[in-house]
Amino acid sequence: MIQNMDRGILFMLLASLSFAIMGGFAKVVSQALPPVEVTFFRNIFGVVLVGIAIYKVPLKQTGGKPFLLLFRGSMGFLALLAYFYIMAHIPLGEAVTYNKTSPIFVAIFAYLLLNEKLHISALIAVVLGFAGIVMVAQPEGGTFDKYDILGILSGIGAALAYTSIRELRKYYDTRAIVMSFMGVGTVAPLFLMLATPYVTVSEEFDWMFASFVMPQGMEWGYVIAVGIFATISQLLMTKAYELTKAGIVGTISYSNIVFALVIGVMLGDPIPGFWTVFGIILVITSGLLVALPKGIK
Repeated sequence: MIQNMDRGILFMLLASLSFAIMGGFAKVVSQALPPVEVTFFRNIFGVVLVGIAIYKVPLKQTGGKPFLLLFRGSMGFLALLAYFYIMAHIPLGEAVTYNKTSPIFVAIFAYLLLNEKLHISALIAVVLGFAGIVMVAQPEGGTFDKYDILGILSGIGAALAYTSIRELRKYYDTRAIVMSFMGVGTVAPLFLMLATPYVTVSEEFDWMFASFVMPQGMEWGYVIAVGIFATISQLLMTKAYELTKAGIVGTISYSNIVFALVIGVMLGDPIPGFWTVFGIILVITSGLLVALPKGIK
């Protein structure tokens, strides 16, 4: 038991590091390629790998919830697209922090949509989490800017995707659920890039529409690295959840923020100020309050 727990924690730490490295490569390449294109490259590797796995071992499932499956894939895609967009414009550590607000919203959506109980610890977590978001965003004049809004959207989208998984697991093979995300995350960017020349896009929606830009030189290496490290992090995270209780693994996953802060500074991000760090700590604390009760069951 202890050995399995230690291995689970190790796998989650490695998954967090891999995810942060993926973010670093995505941040660099997003300076040259549009986020919608980076999202495409991030998912195409997963589609191939999961497709091979399904080909070798056919799916075993009852099915019957195609629209919910599509909803899961769409929410995951929008969350990832918003995430890649903001990391090109704000420090990597802050972008990851926004994405890691998802457990706060999962608690809310599980209460509203799945009738799950909202314990006092979860209520406290929601308050702390939103306070942390405000401190990270530091809105001028009480107004969130575009990057803050998209950052929060990445957390909400991820939360809706995770919440839907709780229901989908009753009907679908895990690989089908993963493929719904990666499949939409591959097809939707292609559609958006093909549609871009024929639509007029306002500045508010430039994060969704952009023409395809052929990668040059090292940019190919960067987009390949994004796909490889994203796939590695998914595999390591899945293994971690197999070996250790979900609450414990969820707690360790917040090391991703620390890794991202370090990698971001190495890439030229400014060292975060006191209030930003305090906000990040509040977001992490809120996530722990949601995760820990599950870890001790």
